[in-house]
Amino acid sequence: MSRTRLFSRQAWDKNASIYEAIRTMPFNAQLASGTLSDARFKHYITQDAHYLIGFGRALTLAAAKAPNPDRIVQFAKAAEGALVVERALHGSFFKQYGITSRAFARTPLSPACHHYVSYLLATAYGEPYEVLLGALLPCFWIYAEVGRDIHARARAANPYQAWIDTYAGEEFHAAVRAVIAATDEAAAEVSPSLRARMHAAFTRATQLEWMFWDSAFRLETWPL
Repeated sequence: MSRTRLFSRQAWDKNASIYEAIRTMPFNAQLASGTLSDARFKHYITQDAHYLIGFGRALTLAAAKAPNPDRIVQFAKAAEGALVVERALHGSFFKQYGITSRAFARTPLSPACHHYVSYLLATAYGEPYEVLLGALLPCFWIYAEVGRDIHARARAANPYQAWIDTYAGEEFHAAVRAVIAATDEAAAEVSPSLRARMHAAFTRATQLEWMFWDSAFRLETWPL
């Protein structure tokens, strides 16, 4: 495969089968139809709020490693968005489901959430900027694609419409396009070996996206 192709297009094409599995998995099919159980969505939204804390930390480290001021600002603002804008969405559902701040704090990260957060933070601390962007990009991009896909097929009066509208909205998609551009910029001049590490990070994070939604559908907890 030629290195002249954009990294983002290569990465998406290489992982298209995983995205299709995510798009069609029971959690997202039931989210679109509005039939997803309260218990499953409550599990998901609680774990996603935990995840966003780790994701925000990883984004701040991307800002710290960024090669120029524009990218520093971009990833610092992305961290702010994860911790302020998206958590406001979670907060509305927390209120709906009666999840208090104390109850949230006492709910441990599920195995899948713990794995994903640990992977992102290990990558943020131990890998170069380019590989970190490879690991961060799937969360942005897959949510944007899933959001628009569900929006196109969601039933009327969907109880999860606020979630759907957030990730299908143009503001979120503009932020995603900016991260794709930053990742392609970072990949443009790297060595083949570093580009391969970026691809490996993108694939691992894409797999973890599937695991995260699947764990919510299964109401996953620690077995011991």
